[in-house]
Amino acid sequence: MSIACADGRSSRAPRTRATGILRNDSGSEARSLARSGFSLIELLVVVAIVAVVALAVTLSIGGSADRQLRREAERFDALVGQACAEAELGGREIGIVVGSDGYAFRRLSGSDWQDIATDGVLRPRRWIEGLDPELAREGRRVELFAPGDGAPQLVCFSSGELTPFVLTLALGDAPRYRIRGSEDATLKIESVANPR
Repeated sequence: MSIACADGRSSRAPRTRATGILRNDSGSEARSLARSGFSLIELLVVVAIVAVVALAVTLSIGGSADRQLRREAERFDALVGQACAEAELGGREIGIVVGSDGYAFRRLSGSDWQDIATDGVLRPRRWIEGLDPELAREGRRVELFAPGDGAPQLVCFSSGELTPFVLTLALGDAPRYRIRGSEDATLKIESVANPR
């Protein structure tokens, strides 16, 4: 583009090229300051990195409730198995008191249930924070007690038998776990989808 000067000559105006180089009146080139931001490729790379990190964090946190619940079900299963083995070997019944905040083991002494020592394997246990237990016998829901209160809801008999039960453990949105105890003292853990 030409511009007419007062003396009648024409001069050329500086042009901006796609390369970001400007030409001034003297013909020398100067780099443009217009390139001070980020390119589209750089922004897309940053967004992709943030998305991958967010996905990794979500997957590690999302599975933690399921792992905690599974671990709690396995612990209960193992301790009930231990209690039944001790009852059979020792010739004395061991009861399990299941509560909303934990569970405890009690030994039958005469006609009274006595708490088992608090420092052994069968010491009282607390459920993990937020866990919601539900106990059933013969298809009917059983009232939960505080450990140490009342007679045990479950009993490992010295004959090798166990009160049949179903204990369902729930924690947030994680799949529920169900522990089934049968009369012959066999225990089974199963994962159950949450009802929608």
